[in-house]
Amino acid sequence: MSYSIILYTVLMLSALGVVSAIILYFVAQKFKVFEDPRIDEVEAVLPGANCGGCGFPGCRGFADAFVKADDISTMFCPPGGNETFAAAAKVLGKEAIAQDPMIAVVRCSGSPEHRSRTSTYDGAQSCKIATTLFSGDTGCQFGCLGLGDCVVVCKFDAIYIDETTGLPVISDEKCTACGACVKACPKFIIEMRKKDPKGKRIFVSCINKEKGGVAKKSCAVACIGCGKCVKVCPHDAITMENNLAYIDYLKCKLCRKCVEDCPTNAILELHFPPRKPKVEVEVQPEKTE
Repeated sequence: MSYSIILYTVLMLSALGVVSAIILYFVAQKFKVFEDPRIDEVEAVLPGANCGGCGFPGCRGFADAFVKADDISTMFCPPGGNETFAAAAKVLGKEAIAQDPMIAVVRCSGSPEHRSRTSTYDGAQSCKIATTLFSGDTGCQFGCLGLGDCVVVCKFDAIYIDETTGLPVISDEKCTACGACVKACPKFIIEMRKKDPKGKRIFVSCINKEKGGVAKKSCAVACIGCGKCVKVCPHDAITMENNLAYIDYLKCKLCRKCVEDCPTNAILELHFPPRKPKVEVEVQPEKTE
């Protein structure tokens, strides 16, 4: 009798298993999600950094959105650059429009020699946390805190904190323009700018919006909003807002006239050849007959 019960139980469980498998199969077919195989192809040509510089959650997210997009002109993979973007577009049979290479720049030159310390911070070594606690350990409430949040988020080892200046330094060779450092900076000091083929760039290395004298007292190389750069720029590339000058890299022709006229050296020029020293012409006295 017991043998019959065991056999009956085994048969019932087997039958139940078969029925469940059949139900699960049909349910799976009913709700099966088709994934375009081109997503895998696009993902394969991407750098795999998963940095989020494209605006999507990782390379897989970008590949999925890229394949589904009707217009890819607004999409781009900063770490991969134009070559990678062209390869991804080729998978879809589309043509990629080349974009100007970009690079991150630090808009603060407030080293200790220019911006003296007024207090000592002994809290968590995080710019984000420090910003919520106080305005900074110098007279400039806008300046870089130098605690390295930008260094932590950079997946390409393209940023380090200079021990002498206490400011972030960005490597031209390693920066991929992913924008992670821009998002990580609570002071909004880092921004993306166009990268010239020879690395040349000119920008106002200051975000202090205080009035001239106050800004100058806080930092010797602060922009004081005097407007001289605006007046001397022949390309209408500089605007003044809230006592702060800003250079539009799309309009700037790298003529460097603004650099020469800035009284506080707040405008930086990078990777330019050394300026030729001015030759003083000796004025000969007029001969009298």
